[in-house]
Amino acid sequence: MDIIMEALPALSDAWGLILQPVVLGYLILGVVMGLCIGVFPGLGGIAGLSLLLPFMFGMDPILGLALMVGMVAIVPTSDTFASVLMGIPGSSASQATVLDGFPMAKRGQAARALSAAFASSLFGGLVGASFLTVFILVARPIVLEFRTPELLMITIFGLSMVGILAGRVAIKGVVAAGLGMLIGTIGEGASSGDLRMSSYDFPYLTDGLKLVIVGLGIFAIPEIISLLRQDRAISSKPQLGGGWIDGVKDWFANIWLSVRCSIIGVIVGVIPGLGGSVVDWIAYGHAVQTTKDKSGFGKGEVRGIIGPESSNNAKEGGGLVPTLLFGIPGSGSMAIFIGAIALLGSGQIEVGPAMLKNNLDITYSIVWLLALANVVGTMICIAASGGIAKLTTIRFALLAPFLFMIISFAAFQSGQNLMDLVALIGIGFLGLMMRRFDWSRPAFLIGFVLSNPAETYANQAVQIAQSRFRKGFEEGLDYIFSPIVIVLLIITVISVVLGLRQAKNILAEGDVQSGSKRAPLIFLLVITGYIAYALFDASSIPDYSRDRTFPIFVASVCLVGCAILIIRMMLKPETDTIFADRERSGEDAEATHGLWPTLAWFAGLLILTSLLGFILALAIFLFSFMKLRAGVSTVFAAIYTAAGIAFMLGMASLLNRDFPPGLLQEYADLPWPFT
Repeated sequence: MDIIMEALPALSDAWGLILQPVVLGYLILGVVMGLCIGVFPGLGGIAGLSLLLPFMFGMDPILGLALMVGMVAIVPTSDTFASVLMGIPGSSASQATVLDGFPMAKRGQAARALSAAFASSLFGGLVGASFLTVFILVARPIVLEFRTPELLMITIFGLSMVGILAGRVAIKGVVAAGLGMLIGTIGEGASSGDLRMSSYDFPYLTDGLKLVIVGLGIFAIPEIISLLRQDRAISSKPQLGGGWIDGVKDWFANIWLSVRCSIIGVIVGVIPGLGGSVVDWIAYGHAVQTTKDKSGFGKGEVRGIIGPESSNNAKEGGGLVPTLLFGIPGSGSMAIFIGAIALLGSGQIEVGPAMLKNNLDITYSIVWLLALANVVGTMICIAASGGIAKLTTIRFALLAPFLFMIISFAAFQSGQNLMDLVALIGIGFLGLMMRRFDWSRPAFLIGFVLSNPAETYANQAVQIAQSRFRKGFEEGLDYIFSPIVIVLLIITVISVVLGLRQAKNILAEGDVQSGSKRAPLIFLLVITGYIAYALFDASSIPDYSRDRTFPIFVASVCLVGCAILIIRMMLKPETDTIFADRERSGEDAEATHGLWPTLAWFAGLLILTSLLGFILALAIFLFSFMKLRAGVSTVFAAIYTAAGIAFMLGMASLLNRDFPPGLLQEYADLPWPFT
């Protein structure tokens, strides 16, 4: 009761600050800017907040916060457009939405999928704000209870979702997750700085691969290539479906799922560093586990949208807990948020315990600005969903160059290196092959996302546990098996058991028919070869380094899995599900255009970029593609090219970004944007 009485004056003052016309105006401006940023795949909240940073210096605190919170709140909602309409994750927090949202769009139910997602996002955002109101006062002792073993168990729980998303052959899902973890370990190790699968002679890989590149490559490139080969619109039906009212009804019919996933979002969002990357997968796994008929997941099950989208926005409220209470950023966007707060006014606001003590009204203003931004943003998105869903009826050959242009730009911004584009194409090809042979791409991505926290927490937990055990056996056990760890361990075991039992009923990559033995076996052997080399590479690291332990363990487990798969392939007939191959039946087998000629277009853009720079290469690519591949008139191709280049220049100028240079820039002093 004392806590509530202490909070009431601050809550009242917060509403007084918020309910000013100028503050609401800045909030709406932030929402609109976030909406514009969020609809473009790969940009997300970090790019948006980076855009706002120059304007934060000296700005009135409540106005600056309204602008930033408006943008932070709407990005997890607006990034749903790309996930549902294009099959491209709008950000790391909308990857799970692709699994069922995109199949609904292809069935002509894009508007229904979008509105269900937006209704879930609104509810999750409000739940997140409500929980944050209470958490601000009571969460401090709870958050402090999470030490390294608890963080490690949360990470392992995230990995347990592989059991849900493994597909019909569970061992393939396990190997896919392990492959993702091994690729996530590329570069300098966190403990001793030893190199894994990289070299200082080739410095690009020493920092590892960025999530935006892997996420876009593993999901976006395969879907773009597949739709482009079929030479039709995304939706196979001319109508858009029942519209946004049906989607809202879907959400209301599953409101308790939305409640549970929102709470999951808040709880996981509180844990620094995990939130946006893993919460949607945990929520998706929960949606699958609590549904009686699981056959629809991966084919367009609306519960597969409601679960992740409810958790996405709720986790923003959870993510603000460590940010505001301790000054610990819960994500990359929260790190920029902290930096921006320091620039506001005369610098009198400081996140952490001092903010709760001296600026509790400002703290609660942030909370309810978050709630209002969710309401405003969701209303705008729902109102526009029917019209935007019409994009799915446009011939995809007209959309593909624009989408690939945006994806390439987003990938390059992650490291400002031409090799970012090479990595995008390389991971994209891997994703294409995984999609073809029914290897779980979600499992791969979960492994990649959690590889770094899993290794870090495992190393730290082992090191501290060894020290505790030296003091006493009982003290060591108390450290490892705290009550929170035991609860999480039980939940994880149940999740794995249920996931493996249900795996045959869940088609994470859709229904893929079996083909011949040769192609799936060759792909498996290539994967096995990479894993074996990763094991050899890690084994060459000196014994005293902890950087060798994690990749050796993961690679060893994966090699056992690969051996089992190889033996099974040798014993089973071609009709077995292990020989799934999209090129043998279905849409890909009946595609109008071949795989390699389609890939050649994007490889050509990469080669031209390395020679001429991105802008010149892009102009040639857009005009040639529209003229030769899309078959439009010369005038239309020229207008399309000019519009695309103008859009890219506007984006780069607004975000203060450069473009990938080529060999030409080394021999000629060209002005921007050709530099």
